[in-house]
Amino acid sequence: MFNLTYEFKLKPTQKQVLLFEEWLETHRRVYNYALAERKDWYKSRSCQMNACSLHSCYIIPAATPRPTFASQCKSLTAARKQSEYLKRVNAQSLQQTLRRVEKAFVSMWEHNHGFPRFKKPGRMRSFSFPQLGQNPFNNGYVKLPVIGVVKCRQSRSIPEVGVIKQARVVKRVSGWYVMLTIQWDVSPPQPMPHGEALGIDVGITDFIATSNGFFVKRPRFFVDAQCKLKLLQQGVSRKCLGSNNWKKAQKKVALLHEYVANSRKDWHRKLSHQICDSAGMVFVEDLNLVGLSRGMLGKHCLDAGFGKFFNILEQTCFVRDVYFQKVDARKTSQICPNCGVETGKKELSQRTHVCLNCGYTTHRDVAAAQVVLIRGLAAVGHTVKMLAEGKFIGIPVKQEFSRL
Repeated sequence: MFNLTYEFKLKPTQKQVLLFEEWLETHRRVYNYALAERKDWYKSRSCQMNACSLHSCYIIPAATPRPTFASQCKSLTAARKQSEYLKRVNAQSLQQTLRRVEKAFVSMWEHNHGFPRFKKPGRMRSFSFPQLGQNPFNNGYVKLPVIGVVKCRQSRSIPEVGVIKQARVVKRVSGWYVMLTIQWDVSPPQPMPHGEALGIDVGITDFIATSNGFFVKRPRFFVDAQCKLKLLQQGVSRKCLGSNNWKKAQKKVALLHEYVANSRKDWHRKLSHQICDSAGMVFVEDLNLVGLSRGMLGKHCLDAGFGKFFNILEQTCFVRDVYFQKVDARKTSQICPNCGVETGKKELSQRTHVCLNCGYTTHRDVAAAQVVLIRGLAAVGHTVKMLAEGKFIGIPVKQEFSRL
């Protein structure tokens, strides 16, 4: 199976907007109720055998099974028969909210994430439909269960051979959006190593440095917007909490954050396509992004969005039939790409790589990208050679990367 998600902006009527808001609040309450049921069960099992807590104690019979997705779905079915408030919402959509609770606990157990938290009013921003009717998307309209036909801005056409399997309605500060997941009953082959190879090293000053000696400066999306963001946040703090002016000021802050995120994402996509234009194999570092975000330059690392860029680059390589692979990032800046001798740790201010063993001299980031390239080629069974002048062969330059 092969899935792709297409995103379109909705143009709902005022009545439909009110219905969306009501559904989001219902989903929020169902999410919080399911989370509270699970949390109470766990609290009741954490009480000591010989003493009770002075603050509170959850008394649940020992024979009560642990709440699961299946059991909570049965409870939801029984609750919908008694509550008119729940009947107005699609049952399958509410079950998807219960599945989100289940995924939150699975992430806590398997990926060491934190304990799931309750959602405050306004924090639930999406609901989904796992099944749609016949021809749910046609001529700029999307047909949703129970809600009906909603007008949308069809910015591009979708393939006719695929089947729309799922729809998710998302609320953002700029409006309402629908994400349609289209499925094809095919298994596309993964790209194989071929063509010219390219190693990429990411950094703070230069966003990327390639193994063939080209740099792309890092645009400072969030840093450039900090001055305006500071003024807008000061305006929020001066308003009366909960007033209409306070909500308007908060919306301006949210719009600026969304603009910064969209600008960064658009720039990442354009750069990924430029990289795929001149390479058949792309190798990048497998970085510890969480550790980088907690370091001294954490704000600039988060502003650059290395993790998001790697995800977009991997998706673009898959679509463009370019081989993509992450390699070990340890000591890429401490090894000479020409002779393979470890030159020692460099300070951040030292921007030139000079090997005392073979005399190879180049930019520090270029040397790291060449080490990434060598490790990537070794992983796929290829080799790379160097000329006596210290120039890589077999990696000719086809197109320079412009400074976006």
